[in-house]
Amino acid sequence: MASAAPSLAISSSFSDFRTQVHSSNRPNLPFSASVPCKNHSQSQRRLRLPVVVGSVSTPNAELRTGPDDLVSSILSKVANSDGGVTLSKDQHKEVTQVAKELQKYCVDEPVKCPLIFGEWDVVYCSRPTSPGGGYRSMLGRLVFRTKEMIQAIEAPDIVRNKVAFSAFGSLEGEVSLKGKLKVMDSEWVQVIFEPPELKVGALEFRYGFESEVKLRITYIDDKLRLGIGSRGSLFVFRRRQ
Repeated sequence: MASAAPSLAISSSFSDFRTQVHSSNRPNLPFSASVPCKNHSQSQRRLRLPVVVGSVSTPNAELRTGPDDLVSSILSKVANSDGGVTLSKDQHKEVTQVAKELQKYCVDEPVKCPLIFGEWDVVYCSRPTSPGGGYRSMLGRLVFRTKEMIQAIEAPDIVRNKVAFSAFGSLEGEVSLKGKLKVMDSEWVQVIFEPPELKVGALEFRYGFESEVKLRITYIDDKLRLGIGSRGSLFVFRRRQ
């Protein structure tokens, strides 16, 4: 029943520093130091003593980072990126790599984690046009400037998505969806959305058909949620303050 209607994906995923130090293969370099003599007979001359200086390097240094650092890292990488639109291919790869590291810290059975409830900002999608549908396409962004993308999850199983925008630089509007969340297994959820509702100025109406999304929950805490869509899209949600 999937349609072209816009939909925000729903995901509910609820150091030690070990350095190898060694001398390099470069020869030790002599270093001259002037040391004043302690007795009067030697006060007018200085001893020149060779001091051996060895060079050190830290190849293959391994930095183990915990979940808090990874959360801060991924949020900094997607900040001010218009949901991922402005990121380069290499920057998208960096976001994906951090997300994979965070998966290692995901709680067991994240679909049952109560942290999924609340309001979240959709701050990133690896396919930036996925949340918001046509409103977020290359052509759509020329007309509709996205102001915010919000997802609210209400107990026990209600999902509300909203994309707020300004059209032609001045006309305020939003498109919203209401969906029903269904748990498929310990990691996967399905959301079936009603037809979207569009508000532009004083106008308000529904259009289109039902739609659905399926996502695997990969990480969740009190600040961040990650999810992978059935087509492989990565979504990053940040809890609203």
